[in-house]
Amino acid sequence: MAQLLYTAEVVASGSGRDGEVVSSDGVIDEKLATPKEMGGPGGAHTNPEQLFAAGYAACFHSALRAVARQAKVDLGETTITANVSLNRSDEGAYILSAKLAAHLPGRTQAQADELVAQAHQVCPYSNATRGNIDVEVSATV
Repeated sequence: MAQLLYTAEVVASGSGRDGEVVSSDGVIDEKLATPKEMGGPGGAHTNPEQLFAAGYAACFHSALRAVARQAKVDLGETTITANVSLNRSDEGAYILSAKLAAHLPGRTQAQADELVAQAHQVCPYSNATRGNIDVEVSATV
């Protein structure tokens, strides 16, 4: 059995995509709005895809830095850009897809590709999505 390290609790209320999410510690207290691209008002409020992208980018960045530390590689300044898309399958189901782009300046392309591939194997978000949604990872130097 896995050892529990942490549990996040968030309550969603209101009208789903046009509702609100609040974490049990109050750190997250966000109104949600359906994006204009999906027929909603968009504007100054977030949406589930942005929240998922933020979590995935941060988690993947931590995984990348962890595998670099283990390999005794000083990464310097790096960034992860996450794009999370909401798609409709041929059967009409709503499905997610994700693209993660790591920027590792000062590395060779081969080293950057290897570190990103290793991060993709250990990142909890990557492990949760593997086999469930399409995820593309890439590296630039």
